[in-house]
Amino acid sequence: MKIVIQRVTGASVTIANKKVASIEKGLLVLLGIVSDDTQEDINWLCNKIINLRIFSDDTGLMNKALLDVDGDIIVVSQFTLHAATKKGNRPSYIKAARPEIAIPLYKTFIQKLENKLGKPIQTGTFGANMQVALINDGPVTIIIDSKNKQ
Repeated sequence: MKIVIQRVTGASVTIANKKVASIEKGLLVLLGIVSDDTQEDINWLCNKIINLRIFSDDTGLMNKALLDVDGDIIVVSQFTLHAATKKGNRPSYIKAARPEIAIPLYKTFIQKLENKLGKPIQTGTFGANMQVALINDGPVTIIIDSKNKQ
């Protein structure tokens, strides 16, 4: 699994001109799933997301985690995170998991995050054409790959 985390002061997801998700302070998480992702990938990433200290403390240093600031989360499925661009100019998405594999993992990922956060999280709709709007705070953008735990 690969995620892009963006610290936001506001974010929303719109589908067919209807806003389906909206948060204020928190994280926008773009999630890409590959076929060999497992519950271990989900557990590791959810722990990382919840405990990542990327929110400012009273001195302006990034010392607080999402739980410390009572932040919210929007998760958006994004198979394009696994684009292969080595050859030619048209990305290949062959590494991205097919829906029959990705959807159950996506749902499990959301449930695990909700359990850890202690409240519902917002989402887009898997496979939909979504318009994602955000105000990136900082800007702070972090990419994490569960297959490369460095």
